[in-house]
Amino acid sequence: MVGVPGIASAVFSTVRDAGVNVIMISQASSEHSICFAVKTSEGDKAVAVLKKRFADSIAAGRVSAVDRMDHCCVLAAVGQGMVQRKGVAATMMGALAKANVNIKAIAQGSSEYNITVLIDQKDSERALRAVHSRFYLSDVPIGVGVVGPGLIGGTFIDQLKEQAAQLRSEFNIDIRVLGIADSKHMMVSEGGINLENWRQEWADNKQPADLTAFGNSLASGYIPNLAIIDCTASDAPPAHYLEWMGKGINIITPNKKLGSGPLDRYLAVRNLQRESYIHFFYEGTVGAGLPIIGTLKHLLETGDKAQRVEGIFSGTLSYIFNSFGDGRPFSEIVAEAKANGYTEPDPRDDLSGTDVARKVAILARECGLMLELGDIPVESLVPEPLQTVQSAEEYMKRLPEFDADMTRKVEEAKASGEVLRYVGIVDVKAGTGSVELRRYPASHPFAQLQGSDNIIAFTTARYGSKQPLIVRGPGAGADVTAGGVFSDLLRLAAYLGAPS
Repeated sequence: MVGVPGIASAVFSTVRDAGVNVIMISQASSEHSICFAVKTSEGDKAVAVLKKRFADSIAAGRVSAVDRMDHCCVLAAVGQGMVQRKGVAATMMGALAKANVNIKAIAQGSSEYNITVLIDQKDSERALRAVHSRFYLSDVPIGVGVVGPGLIGGTFIDQLKEQAAQLRSEFNIDIRVLGIADSKHMMVSEGGINLENWRQEWADNKQPADLTAFGNSLASGYIPNLAIIDCTASDAPPAHYLEWMGKGINIITPNKKLGSGPLDRYLAVRNLQRESYIHFFYEGTVGAGLPIIGTLKHLLETGDKAQRVEGIFSGTLSYIFNSFGDGRPFSEIVAEAKANGYTEPDPRDDLSGTDVARKVAILARECGLMLELGDIPVESLVPEPLQTVQSAEEYMKRLPEFDADMTRKVEEAKASGEVLRYVGIVDVKAGTGSVELRRYPASHPFAQLQGSDNIIAFTTARYGSKQPLIVRGPGAGADVTAGGVFSDLLRLAAYLGAPS
């Protein structure tokens, strides 16, 4: 077809003579193809007359084929206000891309009154809603699936319930919870779950859990912008992240298993994120609601060079060592922390240091160190003889047997004017990460903490070792962690076009 005069004339005179109405025409300057849209009822006739008209050209190889695409839909943006207005086409195409809608053909006349695209019929309602919301003809709709409706997930849903009306009235953001799932059950609702009594709906409408089907249900709905919020600490949901993102679903999570898990899976998710309009937000993985990941990203993206990231990343261990040293034995402090709900049901889950190591791995990868979790040495605070005892009760019963060693360490630190702190360290220069019990002067910022606060010090080329950038605040708890997740969701809304 390239350079052959009369092809377009022959195409459209043929369909005209057959009484077929052409709705849309698209041809690129390369001249390799001519695309046009007709009503489904006229498709067979159009194909038949064109194959007959171009039979000789097809046989001679001048025309490759006459092909037909079924189940398509025409979507058009029309208006006099589009004339000479820059960015209309980009806004429309961007809205469709972010809604995971593929464009098959595009047409725009020089009058600028109309931009028309050809898309799959199954995407029609989602595409229309996406373009409407991007041009502020309607709210920006976001459909959310919550995996893990326990303490953090349940708190997030409650926070969303309280803010939903304000988000819609002031910021044109319409967030709907379309599904809830845990390890055994799930519930989906195409129009959205009533948040006023979501716990009762969850109790009454459960069905067996299938995380693949859960993602498929969200992706097949009419709401154009989607996110799954993984509030679990399980390995199961992260195994589905790539699958969900491939369906156009954004991921928001405080779950550390992807960020600190197998490097190949982590890199696959990050690469997909960079190559598409799909987002992966994980601020809550380190420091709950504290701006740790965001701060580090902003430093690096503006050209600063990270040298060392060091911090007290565990609210549980922060509480224990902020209290330890007042004369009470270590076992008593651990028992108090457990009684106050600061530890996991089995305190060894905290005292082993694995959770801190996961946060070190996440931060190390942000700094460009592609470390596996096993590359990070961890100083466990669980005495070796107690690492294999069967129950938390037995562990707590025998822990006083090992108080003397911890008392010796804290007394030695006191004698030198120092305190003990359990820290995670990313040494960017050395290319290493570690988790260890360290001593710090009583004047050090790490020695000034109270309760279960976290503190993180960023030493960079701009923020030197004498005065690092410090972020401090509550690093644990359902309210602040859910708040961090909520913040990431609103960040997603801004990327999708919600007004700020």
